[in-house]
Amino acid sequence: MTHRSLRFDPQDYQLLTMINRTVTKSRVERPSLMPQLSPSGILELAVPAEMRIASAVLRLLDTLSQGHANDRLEALAALRDEVLVMARTSLRINTGRVLVQLMKELVRSHGDFETQLRLAHDFRQAATGRHVVVRRLLHRYFMLEMPEDWNQAVFDNHVHDANTKGRKNATHLIMDAWLKGIRSLTVIYYNYVSPEAATELSRAASIMGITVRIGLLFHAPHRGRFVDLIWIPRGFANDNDFIAFLSSPAMSTLMNEGRAATRWLEKRILHLLDTWNKTERQRLAPMLHVVPEELDSHEFLLFVGHGQASLLHLAEFVHKKLFPLLRRRAEELSSLLATPETDEEARNAAAGELEELDKFTTETVLSRLNDPELFPETVLLQSACDSPDCPELLNQTPLHLLTRLCELKSGCRITLNLAGLSAEDVLNLLWDCQGRITHLELFNLKDWQNGDLGHLQKINELQRAINAGSVPLLKQIIIAMLKDAAPGSFSGLSEEDGFSTPRGSAALHPADMPKSPRIRKLRIILQNIPVLCGYYHDAKLRATMGTDSTSRPGHRYGMGLAYPETLPRRARRELDDPRRSAHLLLPLRTELLEQVTYSSDSPGEEPSRLTAFLRRIPGLRHLGQARHTEWTPVSENTLVCNNGDCSIATADVGSTQGNIITLGGTDANITNGFSPKKKQAEGILEWLRCLNTNLANALRMVVGFIPACLAFLCTQTGWLAWLGAPLWFLISGLRNILQAVLGSGGLHRSSVLHWKSYVSWSTVYDSLMYNGLSVVLLEPVLRCRVLEEGLGLNAANAPLATYAVLMTGCGLFKASTHILRGFSTKNILTGLICTFLSLPLALLLNAALGLALSL
Repeated sequence: MTHRSLRFDPQDYQLLTMINRTVTKSRVERPSLMPQLSPSGILELAVPAEMRIASAVLRLLDTLSQGHANDRLEALAALRDEVLVMARTSLRINTGRVLVQLMKELVRSHGDFETQLRLAHDFRQAATGRHVVVRRLLHRYFMLEMPEDWNQAVFDNHVHDANTKGRKNATHLIMDAWLKGIRSLTVIYYNYVSPEAATELSRAASIMGITVRIGLLFHAPHRGRFVDLIWIPRGFANDNDFIAFLSSPAMSTLMNEGRAATRWLEKRILHLLDTWNKTERQRLAPMLHVVPEELDSHEFLLFVGHGQASLLHLAEFVHKKLFPLLRRRAEELSSLLATPETDEEARNAAAGELEELDKFTTETVLSRLNDPELFPETVLLQSACDSPDCPELLNQTPLHLLTRLCELKSGCRITLNLAGLSAEDVLNLLWDCQGRITHLELFNLKDWQNGDLGHLQKINELQRAINAGSVPLLKQIIIAMLKDAAPGSFSGLSEEDGFSTPRGSAALHPADMPKSPRIRKLRIILQNIPVLCGYYHDAKLRATMGTDSTSRPGHRYGMGLAYPETLPRRARRELDDPRRSAHLLLPLRTELLEQVTYSSDSPGEEPSRLTAFLRRIPGLRHLGQARHTEWTPVSENTLVCNNGDCSIATADVGSTQGNIITLGGTDANITNGFSPKKKQAEGILEWLRCLNTNLANALRMVVGFIPACLAFLCTQTGWLAWLGAPLWFLISGLRNILQAVLGSGGLHRSSVLHWKSYVSWSTVYDSLMYNGLSVVLLEPVLRCRVLEEGLGLNAANAPLATYAVLMTGCGLFKASTHILRGFSTKNILTGLICTFLSLPLALLLNAALGLALSL
């Protein structure tokens, strides 16, 4: 047997061959999907499940230019059915998440046979649904375990897809959101959204059971710069109703204006491209040893494709064009370093230059584009437009814009992005918009990383004061703003300053008004605080949070935010692992309302008399009813903690800390791949995990059988000493096989499938191994040493006590092995109850055998 045959199975090679054959085929040559067929029907008999999953994932990984939305949606529906039907385990959803992630890694590793072979082996191991394997793989890919009830409070209220500046199309975005465990998602579009994009997004979300909202981000001028306002229409009966709304004449007019605004903003990005051609190319010449070619604006727009031109697109386009030059120079330096005649000084200089080239990634290009010293035009990207050709949509005041949007759809949410805004700016916008702003984007992870949320705590104090309707507190806040606006000019302001009008906007005498418009506005608001509070008396000013993720690897955090208390205990323990420090704890604390619902399996039917009687017993009120828990955040009471700074997430969250964590992390080691990577030595555990399945099962059998056989030889006499262990294993094996077949629906499923198709043999051999080890505990230790020699008890003189002790020991050992194997609490308790319920049966058999032997 060769070294590789010791470690992998023939099925691993077959799976890998099928996947690579599918990857290399063109889309036309790939086998077509049959969405009308159920994966648990004829497809289960005709096509291997691994191949069906591979085919579905490959279609989802197609780029926008390859295929249509309907193809991706069909693939997504087939993928979801396949992974959830294939995962015959109590961890169905988490197993499905792992299977999809492994298949993505298999496709990405195309060309690296050894890595692919390990992934194929992992895939087949995970497909068995063994808890310990699934949880190990979740840990490997930094995926937190989600509850199988799928009731976790995991969300992201600000993400982008490929129709703006994101990397993934709508279907791919939804699939990744499901992989992360996200249940609620808000996808942001700039200025307009096409009905086709909205249709694909809503259909994909419906397939995966994710609540999705579409937000339109508009720019409005405020104090010489743009502020971002996100409009989310609400109140639609279904997805078709929303699509019809987008196609209405009024919305079509707005969308056309939005396209014009996007084209005008695109000119600012193209102006940066011209600046790159004029100045930056020469700056990079010393590093590249050649002057890069000029960038073509038409080629750049083709690169953007269906998206909307942004700095991120420009940085990626520049890096793509520079990469051949970077690689050529890196090859020259690598050859220099590989030459033995190179002196030490030249070697050090070449190594430093190679490291610089390796780190010149898209993130580096983006940071240069954002540097005002290199690109002064960058500061103009957020400046309000004052040119005569500026579209009307970009010149509308926030009040005029929001009035127009609210007239289109009365049921809507308006969110104010806080990047670069002070508490005074927020107060002015809330006043100017007369209560039309319903939410503050209290935390945007990208803006926080950029350092644009410096006034978060003061803004939160303003929000909480408005929601509380506290006139004195608001008065203190506004007076402090006035003093900051003109130090020394308002020292005479006191707490007794009155208000002119409780209902309307009061007019001050011109002589009483300071000349500064900023101060004049604050004085008007100060004298009309009850009016401001009245805007938010019924509907409070709520908070939203988002990552602003574009699904690109790098220094930005990935998609998804979560409330840790809604996750399983194992997932919370993962946060204490020092190797998982990528999870951040946001400086936000939001109250969660827990709603528990009990439902009967047969609603409308009266419970039986026995059930009704038992429900009167304290603690059994909901006997026989399914329990479902939902979590509702109270966002209007969100509190900013820790001075607005994030920290490393842990399992224990104090009452003064935030209670929201990030799901994704960052990859600070993104490079161009020019420097040689050191391969880590493979540990013994990793080597054993790739062991051939038949060999691994045989080892499990030996580990369990030898101790059991020795235990029977030492404690029994006659035929039982030699046949006790084989009989024990035979009975245990038949029991496990019967449980697997019945648990997988073997009695009512297709008779064409062989009974072996329902059995996970690795799980059976695991159980046999632990059952064999349990003999050592039950026979030599408990029965002989403790009961017979220590207490003088046996089945003849004290059958009840003897079997009670043995059953207790067996039950505790079984529970401990179930914990070790990662079983759920429900399975562990069920196993304990079944063990104790077998006590009467053991006593009955003992009496029957005693009677039979006495005859």
